[in-house]
Amino acid sequence: MENLFKKRQERLNIFQNARKKIVHQAPKREIPDNVFKTCDKCNDNIPYSEFIENHYVCPRCGYHLKISARERLRQIIDDNTFKEFDKDATSKNEENFIGYDDKLDKYKRATGLKEAVVCGVGRINHQKVAIAVMDSNFMMGSMGEVVGEKITRTIEYATKKKLPLIISCTSGGARMQEGIMSLMQMAKTSSAIKRFSDRGGLYISILTNPTTGGVSASFAMLGDIILAEPDALIGFAGRRVIEKTINEVLPPDFQRAEFLLEKGFVDQIVERKDMKQTLSDLVAFHIGK
Repeated sequence: MENLFKKRQERLNIFQNARKKIVHQAPKREIPDNVFKTCDKCNDNIPYSEFIENHYVCPRCGYHLKISARERLRQIIDDNTFKEFDKDATSKNEENFIGYDDKLDKYKRATGLKEAVVCGVGRINHQKVAIAVMDSNFMMGSMGEVVGEKITRTIEYATKKKLPLIISCTSGGARMQEGIMSLMQMAKTSSAIKRFSDRGGLYISILTNPTTGGVSASFAMLGDIILAEPDALIGFAGRRVIEKTINEVLPPDFQRAEFLLEKGFVDQIVERKDMKQTLSDLVAFHIGK
């Protein structure tokens, strides 16, 4: 009986000692989320610092990640030269669409923006331009009344000041929560572009991934020069909708920038690292420098 008690006590001591080692063992360190990022196209894990150094382009496969409007402005516009227009303009739920107010608040907190476009004036290699940059992180860059109004005001400012105009487009289309007022922005922005063009202004449109819906059917495709980032999705209706409508299977690269370049809808595909210099060269050529 005594031997049995001793054996039980020994087993208990072994268990307690093992438990102490586990308790006092240093916790396993995990890799922070911002050290590596998985490329959306090749699925390779890339050090995040490499993405940043490479303009948020995958160094393995060349895939262009989506970037914010602020980051795009940082890449294109000279430091400390950007002056923003209508910074506090924000949409209102005029149609009393259920959940729209909550959605607007959510994206305002997530992006730090009041709307899906940032507009203003700045300089590209010392050349002054008017510029509007859409942000797909804010409700997929959908165009509502305020987005259309901000872009129109930027176009009108460029017209008045005789400045080259650049619009970087990315959008999922019209904002359904605003009904007909959203659709009206297609005509309003297009009319402003027409007046700008009649005055001899240079409008450069940049199509990024994705540029679809009402934006692609209005100001996005009205540029005097239309540039696109590699592999950007560009089109009006979705692929499945078109295939069901025409009852045909579309090519694999249908609605991609390279396909549109081949068909003459895009003038040039420009990698992100070359975008600033390309814009600078085009503006300089236009103003005769």
